[in-house]
Amino acid sequence: MDNQIYNQIVSFIWGIADDCLRDVYVRGKYRDVILPMTVIRRLDVVLEETKDEVLKMKEMLDTAGVTNQTEALCNAAKQSFCNGSEFRLRDLTSRASQQKLKADFIAYLDGFSPNVQEILDKFKFRNQIDTMVDADILGAVIEKFVSPTINLAPFPLLDDNGGIRMPALNNHTMGTLFEELIRRFNEENNEEAGEHFTPRDVVELMADLIFLPVADQIKDSTYSVYDAASGTGGMLTVSQDRLNELARRNNRTVSIHLFGQEINPETYAITKADLLLKGGGAEVDNIAYGSTLSSDGFPSRQFDFMLSNPPYGKSWKSDAEKMGGKKGIQDTRFVTDFAGIPDFGMIPRTSDGQLLFLLNNVSKMKETTELGSRIAEVHNGSSLFTGDAGQGESNARRYLIERDLVEAIIALPENMFYNTGIGTFIWVLSNRKSGIRKGKIQLIDATSLKSPLRKNLGKKNCELTDDIRRQIIELFLNFEENEYSKIFDNIAFGYYKVTVLRPQLGEDGKPLRDKKGKFIADKELTDTEQIPLDYEGGIKAFMTKEVLPYAPDAWIDEKQTKIGYEISFTKHFYKPVQLRELSEIVADIRTLEAETDGLLEEVLVWSE
Repeated sequence: MDNQIYNQIVSFIWGIADDCLRDVYVRGKYRDVILPMTVIRRLDVVLEETKDEVLKMKEMLDTAGVTNQTEALCNAAKQSFCNGSEFRLRDLTSRASQQKLKADFIAYLDGFSPNVQEILDKFKFRNQIDTMVDADILGAVIEKFVSPTINLAPFPLLDDNGGIRMPALNNHTMGTLFEELIRRFNEENNEEAGEHFTPRDVVELMADLIFLPVADQIKDSTYSVYDAASGTGGMLTVSQDRLNELARRNNRTVSIHLFGQEINPETYAITKADLLLKGGGAEVDNIAYGSTLSSDGFPSRQFDFMLSNPPYGKSWKSDAEKMGGKKGIQDTRFVTDFAGIPDFGMIPRTSDGQLLFLLNNVSKMKETTELGSRIAEVHNGSSLFTGDAGQGESNARRYLIERDLVEAIIALPENMFYNTGIGTFIWVLSNRKSGIRKGKIQLIDATSLKSPLRKNLGKKNCELTDDIRRQIIELFLNFEENEYSKIFDNIAFGYYKVTVLRPQLGEDGKPLRDKKGKFIADKELTDTEQIPLDYEGGIKAFMTKEVLPYAPDAWIDEKQTKIGYEISFTKHFYKPVQLRELSEIVADIRTLEAETDGLLEEVLVWSE
């Protein structure tokens, strides 16, 4: 779907809110009506064609006294959901009174199958019916949504000649539409815009990063795809389409099962609705509701492929409290024995839990299969460098890097996302690194690889075109160094943090000692040093070369030595400003002198 049609749909739905809900709802609460009504109409339009068959089946079942009718009605509807009421949504556009409309609309909603009822419950949509009836706007809202001028269906609407009159509204475009509406609703009410929905171009890049390196290894088999922060489900469905496409190219037949977890009830409901539209089945039950961190929906499952865009810069304090408090967390996803350190903690500060989502995914990697598992996850810059040696964030990086799981980290252009302009990075992980990648990490600076949008979508002002995505994928697959790609040994990102002590001096200028004969450290002279893990000769050589020549009485408090890891794109891709040649500067000065020759004399004459 092109941007023009997408913008038309957004404007049309926003117009419904403005035309019908103004003075009844504050703008920030438009969503309570608009989002569920959009989903209801999307489901309703799919059921229109088979409505007569459903009603005939219901009449037969009622006559036969059958009470459990859901399965038979869904079969008649040829969908994994159904509506057994006597109404289509468009049948409710004209009623003699608001009370009659209310009764019929409630009967219509009650007619949906149980799997749709859960969606309506998550939206808490029935709470809005009395408000709309009392304000006499329910009929107008319904009439707007059944307008023939927009298509909310997952299939195209055809004209009389069989041509496409209006294109289909696929899942990812639907998710983008919801994100834009939510952004507008909240901004109008001076509220935060919500989570960072992942644009389709970024999702397609992430899918290629985890699928293309193993495309030749895909077999006639079953594969699982998991998203720990599934949102509206677009990342899952795009990944499914991409994997199916690659399998077809290689004459393979694959069965793909989607799994996800989402904490926001609205986006959870949208995901469930989309899976129903795609045929439902077990997939619908594979989307868990609740917090991935404190209530893991899949504690014993492992997955082949994992993609996520977890919330960043968002507090997870409430999750920490549910898990026993930050210091009391014992979840093995985040606290483990590692590198000879018992209870090795990787718990970040409670203001930002994005690294916990990455650790959650790592805990679900398959260890016994030939393919193993591959992960692509979007983070902001803080995951690269926040946290000092020994702290949670640094320990998480240490755990990932020393286990040799990180294949690459790709820096994306700024303003790639709808609700944030900050820089973002894609982490690519695998527990089956190819030979040339073992023990190494590739950094790709793709910040300059972008194409401007004609019109901004929220804060998103650029995109990754097909050609740009191919360029980034080639940089990744070629695994060579150039201006965009740098390759490092894992150890290059690690360092020792050492505490350097110096003795207190007595009046005679000699070091003071305690009862055991050891030097007494002068707290005011205590300092710390960061020594790269790959420093030739290690800590001892560093002290000999860098410290003792200037402080010969210094020593290291070995008990306080810690290992840290951080990754700096700025450091590795820094391009110094090219200074101008002296001859150019001199030439410019002489030119300016010539241009201003006599100017001062003219000014003085004029002032007299």
